[in-house]
Amino acid sequence: MDAVTYELIKEDPRTRARRGRLHTPHGTIETPVFMPVGTAATVKAMRPEEVEELGAEIILSNTYHLYLRPGHKIVEEAGGLHRFMNWNKPILTDSGGFQVFSLGAMRKISEEGVKFRSHIDGSSHMLTPEKSIEIQNSLGSDIIMAFDECAPYPADYSYVKNSLQRTTRWLKRCKDAHKNTERQSLFGIMQGGMYKDLRYQSACEIVELDLPGYAIGGLSVGEPREIMYEVLDYAADYLPKNKPRYVMGVGTPDHLFEGVERGIDMFDCVLPTRLARNGAAMTSQGRISIKNAGYERDFGSLDPECDCYTCRNYSRAYLRHLFKANEILSSMLLSEHNLHFLVNTMKNIREAIEADRFLEYKKEFYSKYDDYETLL
Repeated sequence: MDAVTYELIKEDPRTRARRGRLHTPHGTIETPVFMPVGTAATVKAMRPEEVEELGAEIILSNTYHLYLRPGHKIVEEAGGLHRFMNWNKPILTDSGGFQVFSLGAMRKISEEGVKFRSHIDGSSHMLTPEKSIEIQNSLGSDIIMAFDECAPYPADYSYVKNSLQRTTRWLKRCKDAHKNTERQSLFGIMQGGMYKDLRYQSACEIVELDLPGYAIGGLSVGEPREIMYEVLDYAADYLPKNKPRYVMGVGTPDHLFEGVERGIDMFDCVLPTRLARNGAAMTSQGRISIKNAGYERDFGSLDPECDCYTCRNYSRAYLRHLFKANEILSSMLLSEHNLHFLVNTMKNIREAIEADRFLEYKKEFYSKYDDYETLL
């Protein structure tokens, strides 16, 4: 039996939205779910207890970063990633593929893997499918991702086809290298760029391996949102109904709603904590910049409709003061709010699916959100 299993609970009668549960060795995850990103074994500016208290049920950590620092063997010696970072709920680790492919001139792709230079000290490394799995086995995460080649946008047809075929070959090597199947589940990744027939080809090739779950990769890489939605219109249907479907690296409110509507179960993104560090907040009325001079004497809460710790206790004026004074507390409070906002939005989406009113909730959310026109 797979370490991670998916239970489909309910399907929305008017869309492809679905309500489910992911059962893992470290607990059950209600889906659809947004996963906060803890790149280097920490969600930036947040204690693990705070992440749990705001309702997060799973976090994502990064294979590339943890391999370079502190090193996967050190994490293994510490008792695994859960113990190392004091997080007892499920963890998903990505393969490191996206990070090494993002290095541009600092990396070279071959059939063996990717040779790259560390962004930390310039040292040379080789990341292969086998090495990625070895690292993730050492980390001990519940869900591990296959090492894939993420094609850039735009990319021509022949490049994307060769890339997805290599991804399939690498996936088979990942599956062969995976040694901890009783405690960790390997998810495959669909590639194929913005080409419908290549997405179908990739899906057929990876589904044939009968893995516990599948991701749709190669999105949120610079393409217009309309193209992303067009790909999701068909790509999710190419994946099995009885397995979780994960779109990697997306997490704005519109991406969550549109993804759920098309049958996606899992999402992740660094955006909420990155925005926080730059003085921006996601609110029920839209994204705001706390740097705005108009908030200097605004003693109201950040978001009147939010019940997070930040909104219950601090004003916009105080948050603006913290940011302008370059105080660490600014990032802490805004990160907590932004993560709560997305985690709570997903909770509301799940409840709406259960009540057969997903489209109504989506319309209500969009009607208040200041970026309403752009969300449509």
